[in-house]
Amino acid sequence: MTQRNGIRGASDRSLHSEASEAFKGANGMEKVQEANDGESEERRSGGEARDSGPAAGAVTAPDGGWGWVVLVATIIVLALTLAFPSCVGIYYTDLQNEFHASNSETSWVPSIMTSVLHAGGPFCSVLVGRFGCRATVMLGGVLSGLGMAASSFTRSITELYITAGVITGLGFCFSFQPAVTILGHYFVRRRTFANALSSTGTALGLCTLPFLGNYLHTEYGWRGSFLVLGAVLLNCCVCGAVMRPLQPNRPRGQPLMNHGPPPPDEDNGRKEKGAVRTIWSCLLATLSKHMAFDQFCNNPRYCVYAIGITWMMLGFVVPLIYLVPYATAHGMEQSRAAFLLSILGIVNIVVRPPVGVLFNLPWFKGRHIYVFAFALLVNGLSNSICSIGPGFSVLLAYVVIYGLSMSMVGSLMFTVLMDTVEMSRFPSALGLLAIMESITLLIGPPLAGVLVDRTGQYYHVFFVCSAIVASSALFLMVSFYLLAKKERKALQQGQPSTPAEASIEVAPGCQYRSVPTEGDKDKASANGAEYITSV
Repeated sequence: MTQRNGIRGASDRSLHSEASEAFKGANGMEKVQEANDGESEERRSGGEARDSGPAAGAVTAPDGGWGWVVLVATIIVLALTLAFPSCVGIYYTDLQNEFHASNSETSWVPSIMTSVLHAGGPFCSVLVGRFGCRATVMLGGVLSGLGMAASSFTRSITELYITAGVITGLGFCFSFQPAVTILGHYFVRRRTFANALSSTGTALGLCTLPFLGNYLHTEYGWRGSFLVLGAVLLNCCVCGAVMRPLQPNRPRGQPLMNHGPPPPDEDNGRKEKGAVRTIWSCLLATLSKHMAFDQFCNNPRYCVYAIGITWMMLGFVVPLIYLVPYATAHGMEQSRAAFLLSILGIVNIVVRPPVGVLFNLPWFKGRHIYVFAFALLVNGLSNSICSIGPGFSVLLAYVVIYGLSMSMVGSLMFTVLMDTVEMSRFPSALGLLAIMESITLLIGPPLAGVLVDRTGQYYHVFFVCSAIVASSALFLMVSFYLLAKKERKALQQGQPSTPAEASIEVAPGCQYRSVPTEGDKDKASANGAEYITSV
């Protein structure tokens, strides 16, 4: 009996143990399933956390906090980069006399600098994807500082093209574009206000750099000025250091580029063809990631906006380069001519913050492009004021009107682009737009220099720039109105207004998953769609 009870007790303990293990196994399966579901949800929410954007699902845009520090750093970066080429006009006459160069040859210096600043967008995008925004901004600060320092030792205008044009311009690009990109990830709800406030950095540079440049020019000449300005540009490294990512770079979800091992194949020729096809597919995926050709072909709004901005840049920055030479050629003192640029910067500093608050109101949502086009039209027409005369009062009225319209244009330029494309595609859209801008930015100032050499008068340049900028504003205004009308008509007929995004056929082993922001997730939830790009 005792033995039977012992056997029965052992049997009961065995059954209880098996039941417990089964219960634990079921719970383990549930936990594994929950972990897999969570991991899948994280993949759908944005994939791998990168340094250039917020972590998917785990971190949301703070819309404040450390974002205000990043905003201040972005303002300083824009002051040191975007405003710098316009202040080269202070040394315009010295460079002509030093190298015995014509107006056209001298104008290539700020032209190459501005063009490389925009054309380096795809390279900058690759660096951001590999090293993050913080390291890229700091690298740009080092390059721009070394470029300007090396420019002080040049012995020919060609060497100046390389040092001040290419090296410094590339450093400006590596500092400017990541700063704008990471600011868009830190602010979603207050993005319009943050963009407008950050654009005051350009105004701050226009306000302070002419004073600094004129003082350095008086004390040390153009060579000593370039050396000191190179040291000033190293402050971009300090600004980049505070642009910390929203989450440390931890491998989660699918890798950015998943290169799996090739399937076993005994045919070496077939292996080589497969490898070539894979490399070509990965190249297409990389181009699609860093340059938004698919958006340009399938997003009519982005296509129109890119064409309009490219045409606008042919004459938008030229008046700032030739304002000081125009004034000094008619007997105005160098200090008073430089003061005009400072007044332009002061107007921008005063106007841009309230403009950002105003345009962040709900009524302006969906109307940013029309306000932008109207401000661009006023900006273009204001250039014709310079033809009245080279007097200080006339040029003062010109820079005030130009500064007011420039404030609205600068406050809304990136906001309109963010309204046109998804934030997850903003870096690649900005990269392609920058490449297109760089072409007109490169040829604009030299063409203006040729015009001055042929006519001997500067006011012809302002007339031509007025026509170019005004025509681009009319093009944007009419094109977006027609697109909106077409979309309303398509909605009434129950048809999609724009063609679906074209998928790019690439190898299964190459995957790119874009990182959406909080704004993209809101749009996705509203539309019932996932903004995930897999190529």
